[in-house]
Amino acid sequence: MSETVEALFTNKERKFTYCEIKFFTMWYDVQTQEVKDKVKQLVKEGRWEFVNGGWSMFDEAVPHYEDMINNMMKGHEFLLSEFGVKPRMGWQLDPFGHSSATPRLFAEMGFEAWMFARLDWADKDKRLAEKSMTHLWRPFSKHFGN
Repeated sequence: MSETVEALFTNKERKFTYCEIKFFTMWYDVQTQEVKDKVKQLVKEGRWEFVNGGWSMFDEAVPHYEDMINNMMKGHEFLLSEFGVKPRMGWQLDPFGHSSATPRLFAEMGFEAWMFARLDWADKDKRLAEKSMTHLWRPFSKHFGN
């Protein structure tokens, strides 16, 4: 990732998005203070953005909702203490199934949107035909109103 930092400083038009905090900290913790300061500057400028911000990208088909919350809390606490930021976007590109609890939990964490990649082919074909790939998932509408 050091090459990424340098590439961002070389070209001010570039932006970078990162997701899983555990892997980020494995790299970040062994960097020089100079590199850490550069990353902090990029985050402050909005050119290095953290999405999701969980310790890892959890597999929604496996853990209990408490595990989901604890995973997110660990990553968010690091981001807040180190960079003073809180992710605004949910990001789950490789889960095996989607729990209806996830959009609710992410909304309550303050996320503005949620991106995911795995979608049943029949659902995808239907949404493409109806031009409804972007949608508002409200599984627990009683919690958010109408």
